[in-house]
Amino acid sequence: MKITSFNPNIVVKDAEPVIAVFEALGFEIRHMVRKFENDEANRLVRMKHPDGFYVDITENPQIPQTVTEIRMNVDNFEEAYEMLEAKGFRNIRDGQIIETPSSRMAIMASPTGFGIDLVKHIKKEER
Repeated sequence: MKITSFNPNIVVKDAEPVIAVFEALGFEIRHMVRKFENDEANRLVRMKHPDGFYVDITENPQIPQTVTEIRMNVDNFEEAYEMLEAKGFRNIRDGQIIETPSSRMAIMASPTGFGIDLVKHIKKEER
């Protein structure tokens, strides 16, 4: 398994104020996905700083409070999922894997409580 990106993901009820803070820090919106199938999130915003740093902001009006996770993109979803489970992580959605046309995702919680948003980006040739 290869990690292809690794950055914070901030999950909030309202993304606009958080986006504004990161824009003030020099980040620019690189990519935005609206309304995932089989998920409550309204949108995912990926931002990049000119120095190469990334931050993702996920808008989900159903969460009780802001949550910060680590987004980890990998080249082999199944291998990463099994490795995290072997280390005691659990899928917080009772095993549900979120499938979109461009990705597979699972939110994994560590035994101590921090979260990893595990993602495999599906390339066009893999669809």
